[in-house]
Amino acid sequence: MSNELTKTNTGYVIPNVSTDVTEGIAEELNGLNISLDKIKIPAGGGLAFEVPGEDPESPDSEKEVVGVIVDHYPLNSFWTEKYNGQNIAPSCYSTDNRTGIGTPGGECAKCPYNKFGSGEDGQSKACKNAHRLYILRSGELYPVVITIPPTSLKSLSDYLAKRIVTKGLRSYGVVTKLTLKKATNNTGITYSQVQFSLLEKLSPDQAEIMKSYGESIRSVTRNIDLTETDVDEAVVDTETGEVIQPLE
Repeated sequence: MSNELTKTNTGYVIPNVSTDVTEGIAEELNGLNISLDKIKIPAGGGLAFEVPGEDPESPDSEKEVVGVIVDHYPLNSFWTEKYNGQNIAPSCYSTDNRTGIGTPGGECAKCPYNKFGSGEDGQSKACKNAHRLYILRSGELYPVVITIPPTSLKSLSDYLAKRIVTKGLRSYGVVTKLTLKKATNNTGITYSQVQFSLLEKLSPDQAEIMKSYGESIRSVTRNIDLTETDVDEAVVDTETGEVIQPLE
């Protein structure tokens, strides 16, 4: 690719993904469970993401994550049994927020476990709602994964609706920056809320490259590990209706 396609005005480097590479990803990795690096959101109002580094036992801390969202989808997960320390697949899950697969399955909107008050605390949902983002950082070939918890879903929705879709853009056509903000509910519980900002628009040609890349890697991003949803137990702020994660 030419220099105009591989590097943006702000310095973001688009990987040199030729047709051979994207086709190879789609064909060779289809059905395989590839372990992508996961970025974690801290508990207790921390302002730095936990990012995998050179040492798996000692992750790095970064105050922002910058990249192109090459794939994303809602992730609803329901377990019939309490967590016992073992990683087990949920009894029912959905990656479109519409149809549950498993037991009880069916329409998510009508599921009693997807309603506030169905959780053990009488306030939260028994079905855990989240959203998975796959972010391709500058110059990298594979995206990182970050699971957006209930506390940050409104921020994500506002960003995609107001800054992306209504402007005639797509998430794969812009460079997005993620940061953290400390928030506190009316009972004094402090948590970390993800904030999203549009850092740069890609050119039409660059956006098309990212679109093709995202489509080619869906054999990996959509082959989710159902034992890892990264969604903690949550309660509802009775004044605002927002779902709040308790301190660990």
